[in-house]
Amino acid sequence: MNSKTVREKHAAYLFPAVKNFYSEPLVVSHGSGLNITDRDGNTYLDFFGGILTVSLGHANEEVNQAIGDQLDKLTHISSLYQVESVVALAETLAEITPGNLQQSFFTASGTEADETAMMMAQLYTGNTEFIVLRHSYSGRSLLAQSMTAHSNYRALATQVAAVKHAVSPYCYRCPMKATYPDCGMACAEDVEELIRTTTTGEIAGMMVEPIQGVGGFITPPKEYFKIVAEIVRNYGGVFISDEVQTGFGRTGRMWGIEQFDVVPDMMTMAKGIANGLPLGVLITTAEIAATLVKGSISTFGGNPVSCASANKTIEIIRRENLPGNCSAMGELLRTGLEALKEKYAALIGDVRGMGLMQAMEFVVDEQGGDRTPNPDATTEFMEAAKTRGLLLGRGGLYGNVIRISPPMTVNADQIGRALEIMDAALETVNT
Repeated sequence: MNSKTVREKHAAYLFPAVKNFYSEPLVVSHGSGLNITDRDGNTYLDFFGGILTVSLGHANEEVNQAIGDQLDKLTHISSLYQVESVVALAETLAEITPGNLQQSFFTASGTEADETAMMMAQLYTGNTEFIVLRHSYSGRSLLAQSMTAHSNYRALATQVAAVKHAVSPYCYRCPMKATYPDCGMACAEDVEELIRTTTTGEIAGMMVEPIQGVGGFITPPKEYFKIVAEIVRNYGGVFISDEVQTGFGRTGRMWGIEQFDVVPDMMTMAKGIANGLPLGVLITTAEIAATLVKGSISTFGGNPVSCASANKTIEIIRRENLPGNCSAMGELLRTGLEALKEKYAALIGDVRGMGLMQAMEFVVDEQGGDRTPNPDATTEFMEAAKTRGLLLGRGGLYGNVIRISPPMTVNADQIGRALEIMDAALETVNT
């Protein structure tokens, strides 16, 4: 099929809600490293990595070899049997996660991992009410949509009542109308007010993304999670870090929450764990894990092929010190983005993020003090960047945030090339 045929069949046979980037959607043929090629033979530099999922780049040879070796031995068996690749991955996760996180429950997606975490918090504490942040994203199921505080992804009018939403530490658009650091971390302190006024006063826990992904890479001040974790624990809850996007070195540390010097009681992960194969995980302490006494299985969770891919992916991340590369290349990228913000000061309102998880927020007129979101300029910029061979992501409640997250193997030349393309694309938007 050529690109035109694929687009026609996509429109005919997939849900209309399955949206694509770009006015003329990209029909991808194959990829290698940071490059992907479409059905028409055009090659692009991929700076979104399958939504922060292709950690090591497309079609990594070592990972593909590990997948092939596992496929030759065993493709699927379910969680009713024990498999070496699954046990090896669980052992590695216990080794590289912070604190006393020791036992894993494998799922097929981040949605399932997040739901399992909420269930475990309720079982362990005996409480039901649960706190998440506004602008957060947890997935597509009923519970996950209830946890998601982002109207663009909440299709259901019926929501789970036990979920309460705290204000986000969104400094550029502070919900408390304050300025950091003079704010005294009012958004963090408000979590206690939320618990005391909208719950029974005893909560099961709180789940946070160290950097809010779909929300537009909202990055909290360094002290935020320490304050929040203490409040949550004081009211009987457990503190859960959702590392679906921030995990495995993306922010410059192996885990995003480590950037904030907080040890969580549970962590969820997916996306970058297996370089593109479907796999989600909840890891927690042995004490919390023991509270699930009813039988529980997962047909596809911990699939041996996905786990083999994850084992090799993590091996390479550690061997090549990719968290360190994310830190170094992230600093280079951030310097370039700050320069673009200065050059296009009226258009770019904010630059934020950590490591290789960086964002630009587009506004109508930052210099004039107008922070009105500018999704039209965001669309125009993305189209212009694509035309020049660069693929980027977008997000934010208003659709006005560019998300920049290349595979963690990115080098300085590729960063430089991407910044050149972004500069040229911004020039077309700015004029």
